[in-house]
Amino acid sequence: MASAALGRVYLLPAYLDEEALLSIPAYVLDGVKGCQAFFVENERSARRYLKLLWKEINIDSYEWHAIHKAEEEVKETFKKLLQRGMTIGIISEAGCPGVADPGQLLVATAQEMGAQVKPFVGPSSLLLALMASGMNGQQFRFNGYLPIDTAERIKTLKEIETESQRKNCTQLFIETPYRNNQLLETICKTCQPSTRLCIAVDITGSQETIQTKTIAQWKTAGLPDIHKRPAIFLLHAAKLFLKMGM
Repeated sequence: MASAALGRVYLLPAYLDEEALLSIPAYVLDGVKGCQAFFVENERSARRYLKLLWKEINIDSYEWHAIHKAEEEVKETFKKLLQRGMTIGIISEAGCPGVADPGQLLVATAQEMGAQVKPFVGPSSLLLALMASGMNGQQFRFNGYLPIDTAERIKTLKEIETESQRKNCTQLFIETPYRNNQLLETICKTCQPSTRLCIAVDITGSQETIQTKTIAQWKTAGLPDIHKRPAIFLLHAAKLFLKMGM
């Protein structure tokens, strides 16, 4: 059980697109109102987000701390606030904190201390992309960022394609937006023609597109220009069936 003397941690989702404030459930605002301090990935964008969510908020009445990579100093501050019984909100730059996000280190600290951790429902680009891809949603793996080095990237793509084929597993990964086009070209040069690739871009935004095609179909249709647009890539390799002789 969580200690009664400790504070609580609220994991507060942020919008994926500033125009998609309606993607944030109404009860998230109740969570915001219950906090005394925020640990955030980016203080400037988090303040803007909360002002959009609650126009009357007294933004400077809260304690603000940057997560960065949750260095020891940040974790010590986090611990002290929990020990004082404060309710702390963790906010990611986009989507759900703790998922592909440095906030997970603070959540781990709260769990070690025995503090109550409450996740609030909100948009996750990974799950939304998976839902719309038509790929296996029962077995999937998020690989984060692929290696930047070209040779290592090609090696990793081949490995995850093989694993997808062997385990019937959907593979998800991301890239820094300004390198999206280069990654897309490498995928199409490296993977098998029958492998399916879903490109999910600007999820929840007005320019949202989520399309799944085989590598061969993408090459025929032409690759989209997704330079500097937030994107999720999903890959699912076709299962090989060997013909058995009679």
